[in-house]
Amino acid sequence: MSLNVNRSVLDQFYRYKMPRIIAKVEGKGNGIKTVIVNMVDVAKALNRPPTYPTKFFGCELGAQTQFDSKNDRYIVNGSHEANKLQDMLDGFIRKFVLCPECDNPETDLHINPKKQTIGNSCKACGYRGMLDTRHKLCTFILKNPPENESGSVKKEKEKKNRKKDKENGSSGGEAGNHNDIDAPDAVDGNDDDDDWAEDTTEEAQRRRMEEISEHAKGLTLSEDLEKTLEERVNIFYNFVKQKKDSGAIDSADKDILAEAERLDVKAMGPLILSELLFDENIREQIKKYKRHFLRFCHNNKKAQKYLLGGFECLVKLHQSQLLPRVSIILKALYDADLLEEDVILAWAEKVSKKYVSKELAKEIHAKAEPFVKWLKEAEEESEGSEEEDEADEDNVEVVYSSSARELKMETTKPAKSEQEEDDIDIDAI
Repeated sequence: MSLNVNRSVLDQFYRYKMPRIIAKVEGKGNGIKTVIVNMVDVAKALNRPPTYPTKFFGCELGAQTQFDSKNDRYIVNGSHEANKLQDMLDGFIRKFVLCPECDNPETDLHINPKKQTIGNSCKACGYRGMLDTRHKLCTFILKNPPENESGSVKKEKEKKNRKKDKENGSSGGEAGNHNDIDAPDAVDGNDDDDDWAEDTTEEAQRRRMEEISEHAKGLTLSEDLEKTLEERVNIFYNFVKQKKDSGAIDSADKDILAEAERLDVKAMGPLILSELLFDENIREQIKKYKRHFLRFCHNNKKAQKYLLGGFECLVKLHQSQLLPRVSIILKALYDADLLEEDVILAWAEKVSKKYVSKELAKEIHAKAEPFVKWLKEAEEESEGSEEEDEADEDNVEVVYSSSARELKMETTKPAKSEQEEDDIDIDAI
């Protein structure tokens, strides 16, 4: 569930959202620590490095902190509840994120290593000012400036190097001519306001617009999760339909799964896919779109139940063509590993009117009975295989004909090996 960045704003349509902090306590005794699982996502919503709020927690709690950026692990020593950290994060947001003029979180920090000051600028109202550096976190920020400030730090180092070169007497001959060309840079070095200059080139403006667009995109994603389940399912339906209409559905299995996970409707995915990708030619389409359904149904029994619901809806739409072939289609879904045996057996035990009428549901279950019976018998045979003679088991063979409408059991005679025939002849002698 997402929260307003400024939690003093109670408006549910407030556009600046952040995820709720998820804290996990690990270890025991003196080694106990709290891992902030989603600190990267929280920091991204605040437009700050994840080390800043983590260090802030350490300063406020008087605890040591650990950062593992490669594995996205941000740790505060000791045991701390998520609600306590969430309340503490509000203090960080007030001091280091919100604009003092408009209370919007669209701010950037500017570090001046020379003066050891931290500037704050707001993209929303244009405010520019200085942060109060008395908080302990400011020392950490000065030593670890945001990534967008790394360029200005490099400039400072280059200017210092040029001054050292001049002091060492490298201003004669050709070197002196070279330094004369670079004189404007030396002049710029005395201008402390260079850190506040706004690049107005077309490339810089385009880059800033892309950053704003990405920020707006993130806000849209979080707003989608605030919608009702029905609205999110409709968004997913339209997404898959657009892929199908544009002819990109065959290679869009990963994109479809990602969209379902983003909208938190993964389990219901097979229900929507059945409606859009299957028709009376379902047997051929199972092979064509097997990969799409496997991404949802593999080891996911809830998704498999929704797939059975989608199949019932499909039978309702194409009743004359599909109702007589229910067993064959279920066998195809089972062979494609889209349905597990226990899910099918559980479905067969109870007739439901969730997707179709009670009468049609009974007909579908009646037509599925041969396949369900075959599954049960196969299960019983596998359970009793240790007690039965292996040769007797080979005498019974289950034959499933793709052209037939019912399952058949055929009995075959075991072929005698040459070794067995030789043994019989020897006994006869």
